[in-house]
Amino acid sequence: MGYLMAGDKVKFKWRPNLQALEVINPGPLSQIQDLGRFGVSQHGLSQGGPVDLHAYCWANYLLNNAMACSQIEVTLGQASFKAHDDLLCSLTGADCRAKIDDIPLKPWQTFRLKKNQILSLGYPEHGLRSYLAIKQGFDTPKVANSAATVIRDKIGLVALKQGDKLNGAGTLNNQKMPYSHMHHIVPSQFRPHYPSAVTLRVIESYQEAQFSAADKHTFYHSPYTVSPYCDRMGCRLTGPVISALNQDLISEPIAYGAIQIPPNGQPIILLNDRQTLGGYAKIGSVARVDLPKLAQAKPDTQIHFIQANRQELLQEWLQFIHFFNLPF
Repeated sequence: MGYLMAGDKVKFKWRPNLQALEVINPGPLSQIQDLGRFGVSQHGLSQGGPVDLHAYCWANYLLNNAMACSQIEVTLGQASFKAHDDLLCSLTGADCRAKIDDIPLKPWQTFRLKKNQILSLGYPEHGLRSYLAIKQGFDTPKVANSAATVIRDKIGLVALKQGDKLNGAGTLNNQKMPYSHMHHIVPSQFRPHYPSAVTLRVIESYQEAQFSAADKHTFYHSPYTVSPYCDRMGCRLTGPVISALNQDLISEPIAYGAIQIPPNGQPIILLNDRQTLGGYAKIGSVARVDLPKLAQAKPDTQIHFIQANRQELLQEWLQFIHFFNLPF
């Protein structure tokens, strides 16, 4: 079928700017993303990058790619791509019942996509976003040292469309070399499930003292629901109202995962494509290691908040960035 197993032997011939994939159907939203764009918020530019960093990192790790190698982030599946050369790929994130031509393909592992074969993704039963990577990533233009797409800033390829052809940095041919160094299947304990209820740990902000004890009790002891009105900028929640602060706040930089409480009292969790400044009160931020769970939460997913143990979160985050050798 084309799964790569231990002992398989393959060889890559590096041919930069070689046409790799053609977009047959982009689905509701398919974008090029790399790790993101950092150090540019003072210019009003959002960071972009993968909403589900966990799935993104595993897709590159499977291929022994550098973590900055760009991928395709597919939201809600229903996309298809045609190979223009033999490729070594990986697919992680939401299980979209993928197929190569008419043969089922399991996610969270590497696979061969041969020239003229079509990779198609269906609608994910659980989860929201899938990540498609190829060996050495896609060769796409960079802005501020990143190929990450941010639609609101009109940076990157915006949304992929039918007929787009993406260049790749490497292809697979029939010559042989040991493949044993590749990490070709994600161990089962690291393959997440995407449940209908998610618990998120919160690091409280300096503004939390401005919320009443009653509001904080509501926030931590009430279920909230993911609204249909969510995107890469932020995840809107619906549920019990939290009183908005009466005082006017000066706009200030917004942290990744910040939980804003706008005048209607319904929390908004700010994500990758968030605006760089905002003036709503913030009760805290979702722990960074928990944000991949939110990235896969479909509308109507139930959200619960708990107060975080900062030392525990720090250790989890350090383990994550060290394992994947992330540059931050």
